[in-house]
Amino acid sequence: MSWGHDEYLYHVLKHNKSTLPEEGLYMIRYHSFYPWHTGGDYMHLCDNRDLEMLPWIREFNKFDLYTKKEKVPDIEELKPYYQSLIDKYCPGTLKW
Repeated sequence: MSWGHDEYLYHVLKHNKSTLPEEGLYMIRYHSFYPWHTGGDYMHLCDNRDLEMLPWIREFNKFDLYTKKEKVPDIEELKPYYQSLIDKYCPGTLKW
């Protein structure tokens, strides 16, 4: 495994005591690990918790990389919704 944006954000959230559920943290940490969640590789390295989390990662992947639209969304319209999620799961000032 390489250290990339997934692992970095996972550690930032853990360090800041984010209230995201464990399923959300797994999705963030492993969503780019396509050989595992899409290819079925490395299953011999999984424990029961990894296997329980795998469906969540696969579900999240439906909304990731290949779901981007050409039309840029209205940031100001979306900001209140996403700010409320940030306030709920990552309140205060984050330490990076």
